[in-house]
Amino acid sequence: MRAPGVGLRARGLSKSFDGGLVRALLGADFAAAPGEKVAITGPTGCGKSTLLSLLALLDEPDAGELLVDGRASAALAPAERWRAENVGIVFQLHHLIPHLTVAENTALPLAGLGLARAERARRVGGMLERAGLAHRAKTLATKLSGGERQLCAVARALVGEPRLLLADEPTGSVDSENGERILGLLSGWCRESGATMVLVTHDPNVAKAADRTAPMRDGRFVSSAEFR
Repeated sequence: MRAPGVGLRARGLSKSFDGGLVRALLGADFAAAPGEKVAITGPTGCGKSTLLSLLALLDEPDAGELLVDGRASAALAPAERWRAENVGIVFQLHHLIPHLTVAENTALPLAGLGLARAERARRVGGMLERAGLAHRAKTLATKLSGGERQLCAVARALVGEPRLLLADEPTGSVDSENGERILGLLSGWCRESGATMVLVTHDPNVAKAADRTAPMRDGRFVSSAEFR
């Protein structure tokens, strides 16, 4: 039986860069219940992507606390292993490896998980089928259209059967048709698996795919009324 979605709670997260010159997060508080879909909105530079990086355990805050399923994030060592087993990440730009095929790119998150070859093939084939890319499995990433590349990136994020989906402007670089397909894949996985999703977007139509919207400004979360 698959474990439920990840529960997240952040208290007072702060993060600066360039020796403190760039203050990305200023005491941000955030929570997502297991299985909840949250859309983070706000202007460029308000700290949305920085927060997502902290939730993915790709970086550490300068101050504050992040609890994952009720445990301090620092206790989830090694972070790389926990992330591989629990998290799927979709970026605005696909970050596919050009000299690998669609199937090979999709299979990358499965490396090191100890899965049998047949299980890896089953997962990759199933996700490519869902993404409408089964017929492109042996195609090099460089031969794909922009929309196909982003769909492959989504398949790669889902192939590990994540409990937590983190998506940073996943539809920002594709047309509306492929954007709908991408949202359908992400929302469908959450619905079927109970996974939690935190979605960063500028698009109010994309935000509607979430259960609620959490607006940010100047490194912290604000109420909807204050944001307007």
